[in-house]
Amino acid sequence: MSREPKADCPSTEDGWDLEKGTQMNIYVGNLPYSTNGDELETLFGKYGTVERASVITDRETGRPRGFGFVEMPDADGRKAIEALDGYEFSGRKLNVNEARPRDKR
Repeated sequence: MSREPKADCPSTEDGWDLEKGTQMNIYVGNLPYSTNGDELETLFGKYGTVERASVITDRETGRPRGFGFVEMPDADGRKAIEALDGYEFSGRKLNVNEARPRDKR
């Protein structure tokens, strides 16, 4: 999957540089395995504009791994984090916070 940055979301050779743009990348953990990107987008859409929502799947099996990411404008993202961290969604309490940069391998 190609991950081309949006104009207002500058990139670096190491990946997306969300701190300089107006976008926030949000980590969503403890998702029910039945959750899909559309459901994540609907849940976060109550707090603002969702640019992208995705549930991460295992490369080999294609099964969901129980976490995902949501991209939103910074102000909307902060509202969503405050409202949804600890929120019970389909019987599970969500862990929601600003995503940290991925460690180099």
